[in-house]
Order: sequence, then C-alpha cells, then structure tokens
Amino acid sequence: METSKEIEKVILGDFLHLEEFVAIARYHAEVAFSQEYIERVSKSRTLVEKWVEEEKVMYGVTTGFGALCTEAIGKADTEQLQENIILTHAVSVGDPLSEEGVRGILLMVLQNLGQGYSGVRIEVLEAYKEFLNRGVTPRVPADGSVGYLSLEGHCALVLMGMGEAWYQGELLSGAEALKRAGLEPVRLSSKEGLALVSGTTSPTALGALALYDLLQAAKTADVIGALSVETLKGVMNAFDERVMRIRPHSEQGRVAANVRTILKDSGIIEKYKGSKVQDALSLRCIPQLHGASRKTLEDAKRTIETEMNSCCDNPIIWPEEGEEDVISACNPDSSYVGIEMDSACIAACTLGKMSERRNNRIIDESLSGYPWFCISKPGLNSGLMIPQYTQAGLLNEMRVLASPATIDNTPTCGNQEDYVAMGFFACKKAGQIAKKLEYILAMELLSDYQAQQFLDKDVETCGVAQAVYGELRKQIPVMENDMLLYPHIEYLRDVIHSGRILELAETKAGKLQ
Repeated sequence: METSKEIEKVILGDFLHLEEFVAIARYHAEVAFSQEYIERVSKSRTLVEKWVEEEKVMYGVTTGFGALCTEAIGKADTEQLQENIILTHAVSVGDPLSEEGVRGILLMVLQNLGQGYSGVRIEVLEAYKEFLNRGVTPRVPADGSVGYLSLEGHCALVLMGMGEAWYQGELLSGAEALKRAGLEPVRLSSKEGLALVSGTTSPTALGALALYDLLQAAKTADVIGALSVETLKGVMNAFDERVMRIRPHSEQGRVAANVRTILKDSGIIEKYKGSKVQDALSLRCIPQLHGASRKTLEDAKRTIETEMNSCCDNPIIWPEEGEEDVISACNPDSSYVGIEMDSACIAACTLGKMSERRNNRIIDESLSGYPWFCISKPGLNSGLMIPQYTQAGLLNEMRVLASPATIDNTPTCGNQEDYVAMGFFACKKAGQIAKKLEYILAMELLSDYQAQQFLDKDVETCGVAQAVYGELRKQIPVMENDMLLYPHIEYLRDVIHSGRILELAETKAGKLQ
C-alpha cells in the first residue's frame, strides 16, 4: 500500500485502512463513494421512511432520547426532534480540536453511517464528504465527552448552517462557511440527527491519528536506539538472532533485526567488539521493551481498523429482505477503542522512559566517557544538561496521562446510561502522549548527534547514522559552546513526526521490519 502522504484519493465502500484514514484526515486526500456504498445507504433509508409513515416505534425516531425513550413522538414532529438533538447535544467545551481531528471525525461519521444500517439519506453523507473535499472544518470544542455525542453535535451544527467553521484559514459562521464553499445547509429528516451524533466516531478518529503517530514513533525509536548503541560503543550480543529464537515473540525479533540491520556496517561497533560482556539494560533490552510496546500498538491497530469499518450506531436498521427490523442495542460503546488506547499510552510511556535513560548515559561523563553533557568545556557551558530535565518533565506528564481513563464510571442520562465506557479521553490523551514521546526521542537524537564530535576519527559510523546526521547538519551546528537549543529540539521533533528519520534510515538500510 502507498504511504499516507502518497495516497491522493480514497473511495469509501470497502475496508478502510489506517494509512487511508490518515491520508484523508491529515493530508487532505480526496474522498469519493463507491456505488455499493450509495446503494446500501439508500436501502436502509427507504425502510426508515416507510416505518415513520407507519408510526412504528423506533428509539430516537418516534421516541425521545435516553431516559426519555418512553416519550412518544408523532410523525409531524420527527424532523424537529432531529434538529433538537443537535442543538442540545453540541455542548463540548474548551479549545477547539485540531483540523485533522475534526476531519477524522467527519470521516468516521461517513464510515459509520455508510455501512448501511443507519437509515440516513445519502444527501447528508454527500454534504460531509464535501466538507472534507472543499476544506470546510467545523469548530469543535475538544473537552467534555464520555465517548460520543458532543463533538459530533458541533460538526452537525455546521451541516445545518449553524455553529462556526474554518474555510480557507478564516473562522466564519457555519452559514457563511457553507456559502463560500458553494454548499447549502441541510435540513435533517427522521433518524438523521441521532445518527450524526451516535457512535464511537470521535474516539476512533482521535485514536487512529494518535496510533499512526505512535506506530511511527515506535519504529523510529528502533533507529534512534540503534544510533545510541553505536554512540555508546555497545556490544551486539543482546541482538543475536539465536537469543530471539528461544523467546519467539515476533515483535522482539523484528526489533532486534532492525538494530542488526542498522548497525551492520558500523566501524565503531566492529572496533569495540568484545570490549565488554554486556551493556546496561537501556541498550541491552531494546528488543524486549520496544517489542512489547510494538505488540501493544499493533494490537491496537487491529482494533482501531475494525472499529473504523464498523457500524456503531443505535438503533440499527436491519435491511435484509425478510428480516427487516429496527434493533436498539449499544454499538456506540467505546470500550474497544478506549481500552486499546489506554494500553497504547502505557506502551508509549515505556518507550519514553527507555529513551530518557539512553540519553542520560550519553550525557553522563562517568557512563559514556564523553565530556559532561557533550560539551568540550563543561562548567562554563551547560551543553545538553537541561534537555534531560525536559525529558524528565515530559515523562512525568506521560505517566499521569498513562493512567487508564476507561476504569472510570460516572452514570449519565438519569441512570439510563448507568455504565459509561469513557473511551473518549483514552483516545484523546493518546495524541498528547504521542507528541511527548516524539519530543523525548528528539532529545535522545540530539545527544547522539552532538556526541559524534567526540568519537574516534579513525572509524566510521554506520551508513544510517551518516545519512541521519548529514541531514541534521543542514540545520543544527556542532555544539562547541552553549547555544539556543529550543529551535533544534522543535526541528528534531518535526523530522520524527513527519517520518523523515525513517525515510533516511530506510534509504540506507532498506525497509525496516
């Protein structure tokens, strides 16, 4: 499959992969519907219209919502009911969600309702598709969700010509944003307001974005960890394929293979071969910890992709001929994505704690043999002393964020929803943790880079190190005296987040596992 950056168009209707999701949400790939997508949406809509005419009892269509589900709604009021749910449910608060987060939610609504079990009109989904293709981004406050409803409500406000949205970089009223984009407000019909806010669409969207970055960071950690093994003149015994074979976790074996591949042409590793029996655990245990973290993240990917391709609406419109039915259940529960992303946060935290320990070994003269803090005149200069403080502070935040969100329970809706999954914050905080992990890895890479001035001049670093450091040299000078470090840390985080470090490594070493 093409990378997310390379994908230019995605046709919804078949299985949507994480890379395609990111292509749309982050890189603005064009969205289209397959004929099958359109047909299955229309099939369930026909049933809803028939049952409304017959005044069939359907939760949230001919009844009220939540604890009000026993209140009957007449046929004449079904459209007003759908507008009301948007007005009263758009109550998330605080700073707005990122553009890619909002685009991800819109895409997940299209995926959720496009499975053909929700009974909405295709015109509603066409409108959201055009939001994505024309760059209309609703302003969605990011705080205050237990798993669904509120953020989705702010998206739907703009669909109705209300709320606020960004268009071409300007924040406008929803009505004006639609007008400038050449779109018309949509008047919601039966079932549609409920369907637009029901489902795991916001946690799944935020979880998918976070997971993409965490998977990339985990693979990048293999590269940076290998460079630290070289910087610290490590021994390769801990990465021996025979060791991996007798503890056959596949992820552990793949990490060890990556380190061997990256360091296979290292003159430094060759020169110091046999100089010590073993390294500290932050080097020696890279396959085990990186492997365990990667397994957790890859398990989360399987779950997230399943959720991305599910119908998580309620009620379900079952359109199969001879079995037509409306089924009230609870597919909007966010436990699957929430528990997985809570676990992903823990995995990311462990990657960060090992990176900080490797970095600490590089800048500690008593452990690395290099001048204190990788500066030739310590004392007058602080060198790389304080980035490790920043790592410690980031790890403190990560450890707090790694506390599971999904173990909480606060009943809602007059105890009709007496159990609440709380998956939203698990997914939201995973994005925060991913960014902090990228910063921690950036500071380890900065120490690797600056330590090169003290390495033996008679031997060469591995080809991957030469490629990576050569790229960094275009932006970061060798630190002979104290200098402003902040811009360089931001730059390093950007090249990690963009995938550039991986590109450089794989250009030299081939595709990493």
